[in-house]
Amino acid sequence: MNHELIVRIVLQKPPGGVDFGLQKGSGHAYEPVQVQQAHAQDIRFECPVTVKGDRQTDEKPGFSGPFVQGSPPEKFIYIDIGTYAGQRESIWGGRLKVPLRGISWDTIEEVIISSELVLETQVPGSAKDGSPACATVKPFGGWHINKA
Repeated sequence: MNHELIVRIVLQKPPGGVDFGLQKGSGHAYEPVQVQQAHAQDIRFECPVTVKGDRQTDEKPGFSGPFVQGSPPEKFIYIDIGTYAGQRESIWGGRLKVPLRGISWDTIEEVIISSELVLETQVPGSAKDGSPACATVKPFGGWHINKA
């Protein structure tokens, strides 16, 4: 049984003047969407994710869709940064990998039943040196239910 739900990624305090975008597609055939430039505030991205599997037979839910990357069991969503987000005049270029782990069947069912709820995670937008955060989010605080 497949269900679609909305996930929200909040990029906390990314460095100013850098473009960030949600990656749609993979390989060389990707496009950055919802591109936003940081200006000293958090940035939000929302996208649909298809939940695959059956609670009765699958220990963990599976995920797919145009924004979902990777192989099971480590699916994730990319945030494109600087040149990867289409910003031509940037010294930055990379991706932030936001894992789709730790999401339970109970959480998915709660979000699916209500159109007023989304799954949300908040991740740091800057590294310790003030540059854009790249690579896999560490530490990852997980996903939580929030209002749409």
